Amino acid sequence: MKKYITTPIYYVNDVPHIGHAYTTIIADTMARLYRLQGHDTFFLTGTDEHGQKIEEAAKQRGFEPKKYTDEVSAKFKNLWDSFDISYDRFIRTTDEDHKLIVQNVFSKMYEKGDIYKGEYEGFYCVSCESFFPQNQLIDGEYCPDCGKPTRILKEESYFFKLSKYENELLKWYKDDERCILPKSKKNEIVNFVKNGLKDLSITRTSFGWGIKLPANLNEPKHVMYVWLDALINYISALGYTNGDEKMGYWDSAVHLVGKDILRFHAIYWPAFLMSLGLELPKSVAAHGWWTRDGVKMSKSIGNVIDPKEVADAYGLEQFRYFLLREVPFGQDGDFSQKAFISRINSELCNDLGNLLNRIVGMSKKYSDYEIDSKDVFNFYKDEIDSANSLCKSALESIDEFATSKYLEEIWKILNLANASIAKYEPWNLIKEGKSDEANALVAMVSNLLAKVAILLSPAMPKSAEKIADVLNFKIETSSYKKLVENGDIMSFKSKDTSPLFERVEAPLLKDKVAKKEEDKKVQEEEKTQIIKIDEFKKIIIKVGTILECENIEGSDKLLKFQIDLGEEKPRQIISGIAKYYKPEDLVGKQVCVLANLKPAKIFKHLSEGMILSADDGKLTLLSTLNKVENGAIVG
Repeated sequence: MKKYITTPIYYVNDVPHIGHAYTTIIADTMARLYRLQGHDTFFLTGTDEHGQKIEEAAKQRGFEPKKYTDEVSAKFKNLWDSFDISYDRFIRTTDEDHKLIVQNVFSKMYEKGDIYKGEYEGFYCVSCESFFPQNQLIDGEYCPDCGKPTRILKEESYFFKLSKYENELLKWYKDDERCILPKSKKNEIVNFVKNGLKDLSITRTSFGWGIKLPANLNEPKHVMYVWLDALINYISALGYTNGDEKMGYWDSAVHLVGKDILRFHAIYWPAFLMSLGLELPKSVAAHGWWTRDGVKMSKSIGNVIDPKEVADAYGLEQFRYFLLREVPFGQDGDFSQKAFISRINSELCNDLGNLLNRIVGMSKKYSDYEIDSKDVFNFYKDEIDSANSLCKSALESIDEFATSKYLEEIWKILNLANASIAKYEPWNLIKEGKSDEANALVAMVSNLLAKVAILLSPAMPKSAEKIADVLNFKIETSSYKKLVENGDIMSFKSKDTSPLFERVEAPLLKDKVAKKEEDKKVQEEEKTQIIKIDEFKKIIIKVGTILECENIEGSDKLLKFQIDLGEEKPRQIISGIAKYYKPEDLVGKQVCVLANLKPAKIFKHLSEGMILSADDGKLTLLSTLNKVENGAIVG
């Protein structure tokens, strides 16, 4: 069976960061698993290199756009090569075959009548390369996606009849349960499309860095919209309209993307494919964003994570494990060295590394390194059956791109193996003359570790290979089918080995940001430790009753409140406490509200104050000892 998996092609306006690494490592893990299962797999990644943002970035650095994109694209490719990413093609939108195919695609959609010429005027975000209606802007000016200022743009344009495919898209979402993963993300897309789709402007004349329109249209001023150009990479890499030599992979296409570009992949892209008469992707899987120690990453703050720096400090295998394990797929994740070190020491060193060492030590002592599995089912069939069940559960999880759950299920097998050694105490079995039972135990836990190594190999290929080498078996399709798919067992011959992982006693990355923030905090504390009564009087804290509370769609953290503060109408307040409270539990409760805080837009919703809380590791909303009248002043 053929399998086709893609990352987004990364926009070359900046260097690779942890988000790029996360996407690519998930895709690499999936591609390695598919190959292990025996599938003919094609894995695509690359760089997106056209558009106004690139033209302006190149100009700011004094480069021609192509020279600039050559330099930045090479940084991505070199990083993936150093990470041993197993891609089959690294595509660039400046590749000649890609440009030709994009022009062919434009011609096909034009000839079908899905492209027409018109004029566009609207609010344009250069950063997102997108137009937005004014009612979607924040404060009538700022981009709803990235928050940067928009500019009014009026230009001649060719349009794609996106509105034509509105019903067909809704039917796809309804009929195909797996078309968008995780399934929670599908609702956002469905609601967006149900609000109505407008035809999409797909050419630009205000800049020149892009793919020209087909020559027969005689439109030298026009270049293609960067998202049309970029999305076509998924079929241009397979030779669509240019020999079609690899289009056999297309029917199994799965796209892995960040949640910020889900709309382009789940609305525009399938509509383009419908226009071309091509199969739609099997899945578009969207993951969340990464913060650092709870703070959004920003170059201005200086807390952006360099994936190469982390991998060099802690080890590439450890880095891959942490990214895949730390956060449930689709949710936002936080990178902290404390959490990273904890997983290395507890899960990699203790659970996995120590188990391998114990197996080698016991087999050496009890049976001269020979691990014979002939008696395993006689003594430990239940443990093998449990491990096989966990293997199945892990594979069901990874089928949903849930890498964290996948590794969690694998670790349950390790926990079973370690717990079995503690439970059955093979050293005592030897003393009691039950050597057959003791050796069968060693063979059972060795088989559990072998199953783990096979399942772990897509995520941590070098570590898994070392385990296999120590146990003297090969990780390949035949061993996958035998030990994982069929739930069978095998015998081994172990050998002495060095520790699989080294413990980490202290952070290995110099945290310049933390020191900078600590210095700043000390300075602020020195300035603000003592305040005057007049300063305190500026703060207005009121007691109010929560009338309504609901989750905000698209956010895992935010709740929207309507609170009666004894005023003419209730206040709307947005608060990031969704992981601590359920909305239905808060209605009717009295809380303390900072009432003279300047109103702000949060996740496109107006917030007119701040609900006060205390946090000692568990967040608690502040209230009064007894019920008071709404609007009562705290002071």
